[in-house]
Amino acid sequence: MPSLGSSYSSIGKSVRLSRILDERGTLVFAFDHWFEHGPSDFSADRLDPRTILEKVVGAGVDAVMLTPGDARLFADIWAGRTALIVKVTGKTSLRPERERLLQSPIGSVEDAVRLGADAVAATVYWGSPMEDVMLERWIAIREAAEMYGLPVLQLAYPRGPSIRNRYELDIVLYGVRAAVQVGADLIKTYYTGSQASFAKVVEAASGIPVMMSGGPKREKMVDFLRDLKAVREAGAIGAVVGRNIFQSRDIERATQLCKAVLTGRASPEDAAEGLL
Repeated sequence: MPSLGSSYSSIGKSVRLSRILDERGTLVFAFDHWFEHGPSDFSADRLDPRTILEKVVGAGVDAVMLTPGDARLFADIWAGRTALIVKVTGKTSLRPERERLLQSPIGSVEDAVRLGADAVAATVYWGSPMEDVMLERWIAIREAAEMYGLPVLQLAYPRGPSIRNRYELDIVLYGVRAAVQVGADLIKTYYTGSQASFAKVVEAASGIPVMMSGGPKREKMVDFLRDLKAVREAGAIGAVVGRNIFQSRDIERATQLCKAVLTGRASPEDAAEGLL
């Protein structure tokens, strides 16, 4: 429990984090892909965001991470049913490739407050030539969020011309430590490929909750579920998943399977039985 010496802001953060995080295993649905990747991520029968969100929220996801516009447009789906994280930075794939290592403002902390969000999210590409621009924006976001008692999730993504393998343990460790040192309240980062290595990532976060980035759709759902089991056993609080849910054959079932494995209610093999 917060002490009598706790600030209003710290209590607000604690309350809002409790709405997002399930200590048994947290599943956040990431749905900024239309903005970040465009139609290439969506099959012809998955072009309606409303249908996807209704299925995911109905299946019991702990939180949704949305752009400000989608959070406004689909408030009737998430409001009162799940926690909301508003992503306030982004970039489109329409940009020239050389400029895709910069995330731009797509909303504000004040937008998130007006929407009733429980947290805000922003990306920093550690190692990018534009790292300093994103850091300046990150600090402004963090300071504004502090005023309102909003937790800030950093998508700590090492990317840049000098980074050959963004999933390498030392690279992920570096990004996570950097996120901690600039004040992240939650961290989303790349999976390093094993429970043992990801346990070092969690340790490096010094108590700040770490969540695995779901990444591209895996060929076999059971393999992705095994990754979820590994990160939980490594001490991560959970995962932020997008494509491995909304590109699956059965969106509701995929959501339920991810949650069941994260909370230890099912093994990956048992959970994935009957799902391609």
